[in-house]
Amino acid sequence: MSSVKQKMRWFLPGFAFKRWVLLFLLGSSALALGLALVLNLQPITFLIDTLKTLAKIAPSHWSGPVLMGIGGIALMTGLAKARESVSSVIGNDGWVGDFMEQLYEHRRLKRGPKIVAIGGGTGLSTLLRGLKHFTSNITAIVTVGDDGGSSGLLRAEQGVIPPGDIRNCIAALSDEEQLMTELFQYRFKTGTGLGGHSFGNLFITAMSQVTGDVMSAIQASSKVLKIQGQVVPATLENITLVAELADGSVIEGESNIPKAGVPIAHLRCLPENPQPVAAALIAIAEADLIVMGPGSLYTSVIPNLLVKPIVTALLSAKAPKVYVGNIMSQPGETDGMSMSDHVRAILAHAQQPRLLDAVIVNETLPETVVAHYAQYGGTPVEVDTPILEAMGLQVIKSDFAQQDCNTNTARHDSYKVAETLMSWFTKRLVKTVANSHKTGELPLFFTQPEPLERYVAEKELMAVTPCKPKTPSTSVVSLVEEKKVTPTNTLNL
Repeated sequence: MSSVKQKMRWFLPGFAFKRWVLLFLLGSSALALGLALVLNLQPITFLIDTLKTLAKIAPSHWSGPVLMGIGGIALMTGLAKARESVSSVIGNDGWVGDFMEQLYEHRRLKRGPKIVAIGGGTGLSTLLRGLKHFTSNITAIVTVGDDGGSSGLLRAEQGVIPPGDIRNCIAALSDEEQLMTELFQYRFKTGTGLGGHSFGNLFITAMSQVTGDVMSAIQASSKVLKIQGQVVPATLENITLVAELADGSVIEGESNIPKAGVPIAHLRCLPENPQPVAAALIAIAEADLIVMGPGSLYTSVIPNLLVKPIVTALLSAKAPKVYVGNIMSQPGETDGMSMSDHVRAILAHAQQPRLLDAVIVNETLPETVVAHYAQYGGTPVEVDTPILEAMGLQVIKSDFAQQDCNTNTARHDSYKVAETLMSWFTKRLVKTVANSHKTGELPLFFTQPEPLERYVAEKELMAVTPCKPKTPSTSVVSLVEEKKVTPTNTLNL
């Protein structure tokens, strides 16, 4: 029975298979009839006479079903053999384990919305792991200000843009088998000159020198891992982040900024006017949805806005723009900053008070997580909803903090964040269509979300031990929600 069900999957809606089968049958029939007419065989008369003869020999009440059964068996056998032939060529070792499902998922994801995700660090790669389950039309625009670790060494010694965040995004969007992804992320633990470097960083650096072009190296790496979408650096220039602190001092270097221990007043970069990658501007212009964050505010999100043409493109884009807020503050970078402070910093560096349309925030955190981060000076980011709404933002609340019970740390649950984004985007789109009195078929992903098997498998690879049952939670929604806030259309930038 399961074999029959698998064969019938060819006829699922959205597979674009039934139409071609029908066209094939019509074409075959037309070819046969045409050939018969050319040979003056009178095919219609011959067919009618044959049917009359069969009816005399075998009653139609059982000969008809028998012929239908033979035809059905022949059709299913043909489909099965065709699938086996194709699968033997392309391989069948993917997570789905079945060529038909791979083909179906490929077509479904291709019909998904065009999403641009802007950021860097682990926050952006976490978001991408969730988004790739809803669409393959993803463009990750990645900051290139990193100057620490393996990326910093390769940047200093080889003169390439830091490959670390780019590598993480490629791996996050990968549709390749687990072994290839693990190889790309493998970090050498020992060895003179190799210790601390990841294989993916070395691969991208080597490819950039072989091809003479960083973008070609990124594209080659993306093909190796068969990623869902594309990864684009915000700029190809080797920028250095410069933080002007509240006490008037100045700190240079992305890795040094969090160590200062003084609030950041303003962020800039050297050179001051880096040029963007054209692919980033094109993706923003064509996007259906634009997402910023999550991730380190001053070293992952805002650096992309220092490339001024990207800000200009964002302002011109018609797509809604959403900021995914951080769960916890980052000591040395966002100490004591509420969610509205995060947003205000983004708008100030973009010099545009109306850059964002919405913000996604986490509502609760387990008390054990709060206590753990408190030891290191971290606190939950306060969600001051009234102030955010007064700034003209829609506040989307959800519980997407994923706790690791072994370490009591929390991170964004990639699938839940992506699901929340897609749910909000879908409702907004449906409302827009209804308001404009337009009709049309919604993309397939709206009605047929992907199963969670792949997501669950990836969570196991991330070595996260989820807590069951949940520990007592603390609300991070600010008490200022009870206060009255006067809406304003202006911000102090």
